[in-house]
Amino acid sequence: MMVKLRLKRIGKKKVAFYRIVATDARMKRDGEYIELIGTYNPINGDIKIDQDLAYKWLSTGAKPTDTVRNLLSKEGLMTKLHNEKHVAKPTKSTKAKTTKPAKK
Repeated sequence: MMVKLRLKRIGKKKVAFYRIVATDARMKRDGEYIELIGTYNPINGDIKIDQDLAYKWLSTGAKPTDTVRNLLSKEGLMTKLHNEKHVAKPTKSTKAKTTKPAKK
Protein backbone atom coordinates (compact mmCIF):
# COMPACT_ATOMS: atom_id res chain seq x y z
CA MET A 1 0.00 0.00 0.00
CA MET A 2 1.41 3.36 -1.06
CA VAL A 3 0.89 6.01 1.63
CA LYS A 4 0.77 9.72 0.80
CA LEU A 5 0.73 12.79 2.98
CA ARG A 6 -1.82 15.11 1.42
CA LEU A 7 -4.35 17.85 2.14
CA LYS A 8 -8.00 17.05 2.82
CA ARG A 9 -10.36 19.99 2.36
CA ILE A 10 -12.94 20.51 5.07
CA GLY A 11 -13.72 24.22 4.69
CA LYS A 12 -16.84 25.80 3.26
CA LYS A 13 -17.11 27.39 -0.14
CA LYS A 14 -14.59 30.26 -0.45
CA VAL A 15 -13.41 29.62 3.13
CA ALA A 16 -10.74 27.00 2.63
CA PHE A 17 -9.43 24.93 5.54
CA TYR A 18 -7.40 21.76 5.20
CA ARG A 19 -6.32 18.78 7.27
CA ILE A 20 -2.91 17.26 6.61
CA VAL A 21 -3.47 13.51 6.58
CA ALA A 22 -1.72 10.23 5.83
CA THR A 23 -3.85 8.30 3.35
CA ASP A 24 -3.74 5.48 0.85
CA ALA A 25 -2.72 6.91 -2.53
CA ARG A 26 -5.74 5.30 -4.20
CA MET A 27 -8.29 7.14 -2.02
CA LYS A 28 -10.15 10.28 -3.10
CA ARG A 29 -8.91 13.68 -1.95
CA ASP A 30 -11.64 14.03 0.66
CA GLY A 31 -12.05 10.30 1.33
CA GLU A 32 -10.99 8.17 4.26
CA TYR A 33 -7.59 8.65 5.81
CA ILE A 34 -5.29 6.63 8.04
CA GLU A 35 -4.12 9.31 10.46
CA LEU A 36 -4.50 13.05 11.03
CA ILE A 37 -1.13 14.82 11.11
CA GLY A 38 -2.05 18.49 11.27
CA THR A 39 -4.10 21.39 9.92
CA TYR A 40 -3.51 24.26 7.49
CA ASN A 41 -5.51 27.47 7.19
CA PRO A 42 -4.42 29.32 4.02
CA ILE A 43 -6.52 32.40 4.82
CA ASN A 44 -4.37 33.44 7.78
CA GLY A 45 -1.39 31.17 7.04
CA ASP A 46 -1.77 29.12 10.23
CA ILE A 47 0.02 25.74 10.12
CA LYS A 48 -0.21 23.18 12.94
CA ILE A 49 1.69 19.92 12.44
CA ASP A 50 2.38 17.09 14.87
CA GLN A 51 6.10 16.79 14.13
CA ASP A 52 6.45 13.31 15.65
CA LEU A 53 3.65 11.83 13.53
CA ALA A 54 4.86 13.49 10.34
CA TYR A 55 8.42 12.30 10.95
CA LYS A 56 7.15 8.76 11.62
CA TRP A 57 5.28 8.63 8.31
CA LEU A 58 8.11 10.20 6.30
CA SER A 59 10.70 7.83 7.75
CA THR A 60 8.52 4.81 6.89
CA GLY A 61 8.30 5.87 3.23
CA ALA A 62 5.19 8.03 2.88
CA LYS A 63 5.43 10.47 -0.04
CA PRO A 64 4.19 14.03 0.58
CA THR A 65 2.45 15.98 -2.16
CA ASP A 66 4.14 19.17 -3.36
CA THR A 67 2.02 21.45 -1.17
CA VAL A 68 2.49 19.30 1.93
CA ARG A 69 6.24 19.14 1.25
CA ASN A 70 6.33 22.96 1.21
CA LEU A 71 4.38 23.14 4.48
CA LEU A 72 6.69 20.60 6.13
CA SER A 73 9.70 22.57 4.89
CA LYS A 74 8.35 25.76 6.49
CA GLU A 75 8.13 23.86 9.78
CA GLY A 76 11.71 22.58 9.38
CA LEU A 77 10.78 18.91 9.23
CA MET A 78 12.18 18.17 5.77
CA THR A 79 15.58 19.56 6.80
CA LYS A 80 15.55 17.36 9.89
CA LEU A 81 14.71 14.29 7.81
CA HIS A 82 17.39 15.13 5.22
CA ASN A 83 20.06 15.57 7.90
CA GLU A 84 19.03 12.30 9.53
CA LYS A 85 19.43 10.35 6.28
CA HIS A 86 22.40 11.98 4.59
CA VAL A 87 24.74 13.47 7.16
CA ALA A 88 27.70 11.16 7.74
CA LYS A 89 27.62 9.59 11.16
CA PRO A 90 30.93 9.18 13.00
CA THR A 91 32.30 5.65 12.94
CA LYS A 92 33.10 3.70 16.08
CA SER A 93 36.65 3.00 14.98
CA THR A 94 38.81 6.09 15.51
CA LYS A 95 42.16 4.41 14.77
CA ALA A 96 44.14 5.99 11.99
CA LYS A 97 44.96 3.61 9.18
CA THR A 98 48.65 3.02 8.69
CA THR A 99 50.08 2.79 5.22
CA LYS A 100 53.22 1.06 4.14
CA PRO A 101 55.99 3.32 2.91
CA ALA A 102 56.41 3.43 -0.85
CA LYS A 103 59.32 1.47 -2.37
CA LYS A 104 62.08 3.45 -3.99
